[in-house]
Amino acid sequence: MKPELVLASASPRRLALLEQIGITPARVAPADIDESVRSKELPRPHALRIATEKARVVAATTKGVILAADTVVACGRRILPKAEDDATVTNCLKLLSGRRHTVMTAIAILDGSRKLRTRIVETKVVFRRLDAQEIVDYVRSAEGLGKAGGYAIQGRAAVFVRAISGSYSNVVGLPLAETFQLLKACGAV
Repeated sequence: MKPELVLASASPRRLALLEQIGITPARVAPADIDESVRSKELPRPHALRIATEKARVVAATTKGVILAADTVVACGRRILPKAEDDATVTNCLKLLSGRRHTVMTAIAILDGSRKLRTRIVETKVVFRRLDAQEIVDYVRSAEGLGKAGGYAIQGRAAVFVRAISGSYSNVVGLPLAETFQLLKACGAV
């Protein structure tokens, strides 16, 4: 019998991605943690720390296999924020316009015996140069709100992407091939 799978995320995109590959968590239990970037913290360690903390917080009160993830958009060593307002979406898009950036997702899975399995997946994304009106129109759509880096590749921002190298589902919020392999390794699928 497979152990119960608990998704430690409030992201509807992560849930939809799992369901896309036939995995429906028994429960969704978002972790309430401080996701602030620490002083001098680099993107990879930040994503891994946040994903691991989410998994551990949920595991403290929940049985089963805990799946947590954190997605970071980085321009060089700089971590772009999760856009909570129009000004942040605008600033992110201006920074990403005409440039290459990295989207990385850290996956953290705690199995039933609380063994931690982690993986970090990186995808390179290149935006074409955006004009001022395109940025204004995208901000008006409100699609970038709540998204790391201020954009959603699966939506209107798809027209900004000139090239992508790596996992598309990673940019959406959960690298499916790697997540599936980790879940398979702990008997959850």
